[in-house]
Amino acid sequence: MHLKTMKCNPFCLIASLEDPDMFNRPEQRASFEDLFHAFDRNVTFQYFKSFRRVRINFTNALAAAEARAKLHKSDFNGREVRLYFAQSVHIGSPHLEPPKPDKQFLLSPPPSPPVGWEQSKDATPVINYDLLCAIARLGPGEKYELQPGTPTTPSVVVHVCENDQEISGNEEDMDGGRRPRPKIIQTRRPEYTPSVMQ
Repeated sequence: MHLKTMKCNPFCLIASLEDPDMFNRPEQRASFEDLFHAFDRNVTFQYFKSFRRVRINFTNALAAAEARAKLHKSDFNGREVRLYFAQSVHIGSPHLEPPKPDKQFLLSPPPSPPVGWEQSKDATPVINYDLLCAIARLGPGEKYELQPGTPTTPSVVVHVCENDQEISGNEEDMDGGRRPRPKIIQTRRPEYTPSVMQ
């Protein structure tokens, strides 16, 4: 949405009021409205308490100009009243415009990426070749200390497994058959004692 033009509305004034009681007391509102009824009998008012502003709508542009000339910076209940002509904003289109095409790929769900967009390449993984070389030189049954221990931290040690051929040779019996794997013994459940539950 972009602004085309801004121009003054000759039928409308904005009053800036510093007195917060003006918005809460009906008798003060009535006396404020009487100031403008002298210029136009059909004038209407819109109160914006949080902004401390009043919009005054006239039926005649000449009456609005005369009221602004006579009442601008005048005194009302010990406070200065400032009057300004309201500005109307003309917007190019009454509808919202769609986002620019270069931003559409950030929406969810994303449409097709814009022309020329390329996916970034993944970074090369960091490989510690010294560590790989040291582990490759180890033989079966040896160990390699990766991180030495300190008084507050444990050491990290790699233990190399036995050779697969030696393990497979040990598993076979003299008869050429395979040895049965050891049975995993499950942990017994504790005995139920009613006295503990009470």
